[in-house]
Amino acid sequence: MASVQRLVLDVLKPHQPNVLEFARAIAALGEGYRVDIRVVEVDEQTETLLVAIEGDRLDFERISSAISENGASLHSIDEVSVVGE
Repeated sequence: MASVQRLVLDVLKPHQPNVLEFARAIAALGEGYRVDIRVVEVDEQTETLLVAIEGDRLDFERISSAISENGASLHSIDEVSVVGE
């Protein structure tokens, strides 16, 4: 079975939680998850983020759920890297 090693996601989130808290919530989902976030745009109520996540076996369903649980919405998967086993 192939495993996801890297995801780059376009995410829209409210100002709270802040970007640091948001990154920590995603990183806590799996051992060795690395999360890099670039704020692309800010308006009065929201922030548009480019979220890059790397790890040995990324669990997309858990990541997607954590994004929603933090009040954000996943707009698109902009990049993906998958390794076959």
